[in-house]
Amino acid sequence: QVQLVESGGGLVQPGGSLRLSCAASGSIFSINAMGWYRQAPGQERELVAAITSGGSTNYADSVKGRFTISRDNAKNTLYLQMNSLKPEDTAVYYCNADLTSIYGARGWYWGQGTQVTISS
Repeated sequence: QVQLVESGGGLVQPGGSLRLSCAASGSIFSINAMGWYRQAPGQERELVAAITSGGSTNYADSVKGRFTISRDNAKNTLYLQMNSLKPEDTAVYYCNADLTSIYGARGWYWGQGTQVTISS
């Protein structure tokens, strides 16, 4: 059993900042790539940022220069620092991880999502 639990969402004014966290727990042997996705009402889920086990990152063009993805491998935790937030960043943010369980099974896992709302 593997769980990804996001936290840190909330309501923020435009221009503000939020830091999302995603803690992975359970029968984990190793975690490969991790990422943050978001889904706004009526829209498809989209990749926001991703990070490999080695620390290489990539970002959606819409968040480059404003968001920073990072991870603490010792804590199996993923972060997303979001600065200069805009109303169009409003969405449910999901954590995603490509991991291998202690039983040898490898697969993609999702968190339950955390709501981020940018509004004045």
